[in-house]
Amino acid sequence: MGIVEDVADELALESLKIINATGDDAFVQRVADTIGGSSQTMEEAYLTAVRVRRAEQRAREVLGKIKEDLARSLPAPKDE
Repeated sequence: MGIVEDVADELALESLKIINATGDDAFVQRVADTIGGSSQTMEEAYLTAVRVRRAEQRAREVLGKIKEDLARSLPAPKDE
C-alpha cells in the first residue's frame, strides 16, 4: 500500500478500538471531517479503511460462530 492507505488504515484501526470501547460511532465522522480539512484523498482512504475493517470484524465474528457450531456438532474424537 502507499503512504495514504497505510496511514488511513492505522487511523482506522485506532478509531475502531475507541469505537468498540465507547460505542461512539460519531467518532468516525469527526475524525474524517478533521482529515478532510487538509486532504480529501486521505479522508476518503480513512472512511474506506474504516468500512473494510468493520466488515472484517463482522466476518471474523461470523466465522468464529460457525467454527464453534461445527465443533459442537462434530462427534468427539475416540480415544484409542
